[in-house]
Amino acid sequence: MSSPPSGPASPDRSACPDGGAAATPAATATSTATAGPAAAAGPDAAAGPHPDEARPAGYRAVFAVPEFRCVFAAHLLSSLGVVVCELALSVLVFERTASPLLSALTFALGLLPYVIGGTLLSAVADRYPARRVLVGCDVLCALAAAGMVAPGAPVAVLLVLRCVIAAIAPVFAGTRAATLGEILGEGELFVLGRSVIRLVNQSAQLAGFGAGGLLLVAVAPRGVLALTAGTFLGSALLLRLGTLARPARDRARGPGRGALLGASLDGGRRLLADRRVRALLLLTWLPPAFVVIPEALLVAYGGLLGVGPAGMGLLMCSMPVGAVVAEAVAGSFLSPHARARLTFPMGLFAVLPSLGFAAQPSLGWALLLLVLTGTGISYNFGVDRWFVDAVPERLLGQAMTVMQAGRMTAMGLAMGLAGAAAEVAPLRVVMPAAGVVGAGCVLVVIREVRRTAPGRPAGAVRAGGTGACGPAGPLPGTEN
Repeated sequence: MSSPPSGPASPDRSACPDGGAAATPAATATSTATAGPAAAAGPDAAAGPHPDEARPAGYRAVFAVPEFRCVFAAHLLSSLGVVVCELALSVLVFERTASPLLSALTFALGLLPYVIGGTLLSAVADRYPARRVLVGCDVLCALAAAGMVAPGAPVAVLLVLRCVIAAIAPVFAGTRAATLGEILGEGELFVLGRSVIRLVNQSAQLAGFGAGGLLLVAVAPRGVLALTAGTFLGSALLLRLGTLARPARDRARGPGRGALLGASLDGGRRLLADRRVRALLLLTWLPPAFVVIPEALLVAYGGLLGVGPAGMGLLMCSMPVGAVVAEAVAGSFLSPHARARLTFPMGLFAVLPSLGFAAQPSLGWALLLLVLTGTGISYNFGVDRWFVDAVPERLLGQAMTVMQAGRMTAMGLAMGLAGAAAEVAPLRVVMPAAGVVGAGCVLVVIREVRRTAPGRPAGAVRAGGTGACGPAGPLPGTEN
């Protein structure tokens, strides 16, 4: 399968009656981006890069699209809101209960409910107009955050409201990811737009915890939660006023459309039945799951080293710093072809630095290992491009929702399993074990992604977006 052009009018999408988006300012900007066959086919592409691929479009081309600037600003606000909300709620719960377990649950509940939204509500992303879904999600999150401010609210209610925000998150993220394809096209600018979203996510962790800590010095936790409700409303306003109203991607009508729950489950089954899509989903889920294992044990490891609060803060910040630097460098200076060729090596490399914890390194060496781990995030450039090429247009929002929900759920489960393992085994065994097991799993998935690459003689694998508009049931050319 050859890669679609980077503008919205992708040939293998335009065949769908509901495919494609109205012309936007991205149409001009994307003409400078490129998406040759090597970018879609990955490291196995025989040909060299397209001549234009030597000149990466860069983030400037993405921010030249006014609609994307609104999406970026809205995402920045909501991401900061989520991080500050977690911190303030954790402090509030601890003040009310003096229970470290309940306080820690506020963070765990930010991950595990993703599976609910990702499996039961994923069809929302394609069934309803994207702008309406995005604004609605932000408003619901604002209401949940406002509910936390109510005086005397039981701790159980606070935790349930946190679950509501977490369950909404994958629907919002999947809808926004699919919308980027309409705003920026499905080529190089889409990949860079996704990169900007990841940069915001990592930066929000660093800035959000810092800003939240400073706010909590001067403002009570309920006051900080009220501010987070304001960030969600600000995001909703930006999306409502700054983005175009587009029709739903899945505009099917009649009894065959099915109920929302059934459509969500059926769409998930259809995606997982496609061998290529399934392999790419696993490639997006597994490296992060193993990467967070050493991160989940950093508090215990810092205690083992005897570092103070400053050293603990450095440990917690190291991985996001590595991720931000690698993401920015790869997006700014590497061509699409070069980034695609780095996908498999960086996906594998991400899980390897944890092997160094077998030597129980000092604080300085531990920081270096964590920074190196963070650089593995750059493998997402290639995966994003291949994934959007492999998924049918009418299921793109749902596919992005499933991708995000699966990633966060896998990370949450890995954190829990790491904590349980650390109860019975020393850290110098558990942390490097993540590297050993992770490397084996990632290598198996990489082999499957290679085998399902477009152009390979595996006849069961669908090539391109053809057939994406077929009737319900297994996708054309899938393996069940």
